[in-house]
Amino acid sequence: MLSISERNGGIFLDIEKQGEQESEQPAGRQVAIDVCNLQKFYRLGDETVRALDGVTFQIYEGEFVAIVGTSGSGKSTLLNMLAGLEKPTKGEITIAGQRIDRLKENQLVRFRRRKIGFIFQSFNLIATMNALENVAFPLAFRGITKTAREKKADAMLERVGLSRHKSHKPNQMSGGQQQRVGVARALVVNPSIVFADEPTGNLDSNTSKEILELMRNVVSEQKKTLVMVTHDNNLAHVADRIIHIRDGKIKKIENNQTTGIIEEVY
Repeated sequence: MLSISERNGGIFLDIEKQGEQESEQPAGRQVAIDVCNLQKFYRLGDETVRALDGVTFQIYEGEFVAIVGTSGSGKSTLLNMLAGLEKPTKGEITIAGQRIDRLKENQLVRFRRRKIGFIFQSFNLIATMNALENVAFPLAFRGITKTAREKKADAMLERVGLSRHKSHKPNQMSGGQQQRVGVARALVVNPSIVFADEPTGNLDSNTSKEILELMRNVVSEQKKTLVMVTHDNNLAHVADRIIHIRDGKIKKIENNQTTGIIEEVY
């Protein structure tokens, strides 16, 4: 059983074990993201910066994984690679059975529209649109009628607890409410995978707890795969697994469902 609690100024995932520990690969789950020897090098003057240096891991369907690291660790570069926003120097990225590192830009755009949802630290809501219009906006690129778009958006706003705020514009909502709109917008397109980039970075601790609970519950109910990037180890412990990255390399992977390290690299 999972519960989220706040202790000593941090947010923690409390786990009550039932039965035997799970194996490394969740039973009955397929691989959603497969990363093999991923490398990203940049030229900086006469030096070569290794932003990612031989990263390999798998993420499974329906799993909530946090990627944790300090500024400059490579976590944001890794997220950009997984989302198809940057091309790797070397290595393979397979998402939903498709090698996205081989796709051209127009193919990547179509792939992201069909398969990926994004939750941003700064919310990235359109100031001139109300909550309903912001959530419905991504559906416009799928040729869905306005009536159908608004119906889907209305249902998603109700799910994130904002049915009474659907006519409010971003400047009429709190940070937590804006991020709830962001969660709804990411999920309204029914993506296979949701990427969250420091989703609580602009929120206070109490609101962060609420948003993390919401993200975990909604993604679990809809059987989505959630990948969250954060610099906060306390927030990361809400995830099923934590990938720790430093200097462009994975240093360890923690499994919160067995409360142990399943892989460590030196």
